[in-house]
Amino acid sequence: MKLEHLPIGARFEYNGKVFVKTGPITAAAEAGGQQMIPRYAVLRPLDPPPAEKKEGPRRKVDAAAVRAAFDDFYRTCLRSADEFSRPELEAARRRFLSVLE
Repeated sequence: MKLEHLPIGARFEYNGKVFVKTGPITAAAEAGGQQMIPRYAVLRPLDPPPAEKKEGPRRKVDAAAVRAAFDDFYRTCLRSADEFSRPELEAARRRFLSVLE
């Protein structure tokens, strides 16, 4: 395993010594002292791999509230857009609303 695959704080063995990862390329030896670990180094992790995080339930939002907020945003954009930009703004609005449906 490479150092980049370990999280900060993970313990590993390298060249017969035990280290704790402290940065993207650095580790602290348990005996003391900091050392740079080469990217090519093959390490032996000592800690079990972290459990995969399960994605929790997604936050649900009220479609009417999203639509109202978007309409308010669109009106503000429409007021500040020039005549040349309005067709492109309207096309973007239609694309956004089609995703909501």
